[in-house]
Amino acid sequence: MPDVYRYPINDKLIKFIELSIENGINKFILFGIPKYKDDIASSAMDSNGVIQRSTKIIKETFGDKVLVITDECTDEYTSHGHCGIVRVNGSSYKVDNDESIKLHAKIALSQAKAGADVIAPSSMMDGVVGEIRRTLDENGYEDIPIMAYSSKYASSFYGPFRDAAYSKPAFGDRRGYQMDPRNKEEALREVYLDIEEGADIVMVKPAHTYLDVISEVKRNFPSYTLAAYHVSGEYSMIKAASINGWIDEKRSVLEVTTSIFRAGADIVITYYANKIMQWLKEGDVF
Repeated sequence: MPDVYRYPINDKLIKFIELSIENGINKFILFGIPKYKDDIASSAMDSNGVIQRSTKIIKETFGDKVLVITDECTDEYTSHGHCGIVRVNGSSYKVDNDESIKLHAKIALSQAKAGADVIAPSSMMDGVVGEIRRTLDENGYEDIPIMAYSSKYASSFYGPFRDAAYSKPAFGDRRGYQMDPRNKEEALREVYLDIEEGADIVMVKPAHTYLDVISEVKRNFPSYTLAAYHVSGEYSMIKAASINGWIDEKRSVLEVTTSIFRAGADIVITYYANKIMQWLKEGDVF
């Protein structure tokens, strides 16, 4: 992914945050690449883990000038690459939903203790939002909001991120717990359930290729903050086409981002964030 980097937890990370703040960006979502992986994602809940350390150094350096959102999942931290506890039986396997949500709650709590401002569970496990909400509340983190990946589709557009994060499943795929791209009605059910369990922000992922879903979610749940995630494959398509001279990158990115907001998103998560802010400062963008 040209112009997208993995930052070590040192002055390079701090300089990136400083540059972003200068551009007018003060909200960041963190994803980690751990030092070690195992079957139970123990590095994801380590108080000295990559997300926990990153959160601490960012909050210690910038305080309330920034808002830190921590992606909460296990796919980057498990040796098998799935979003939960996997039970293997011969050549078959299944993700143990009930045990997985307990693990996700422990990870969320460790992120809150590290200073996260918002927890963003992305596993799509049934009941994970409710389990995290209960765990946070019981431990004195009642005011930590949850941004749920409520409508996360089993999309082909996650490929570049999975390569960068070394998080491809070692076997099988994630279609058993992520949503079928053909199914729009299920998105509304998933959003409703997450809201009932205590989600403060709901999300549609991907964004560019799911504008109809964004629109339906906003129409059915107008009072809830809606995030949309413009994912790595969507970014890479635009970047590749612009590198080849087939499209104007600035105009295309601004058009696509406008369409996501137009569809109903209140928040857009995008790899183009810094570029967008720079282009907007230049004026005369369309």
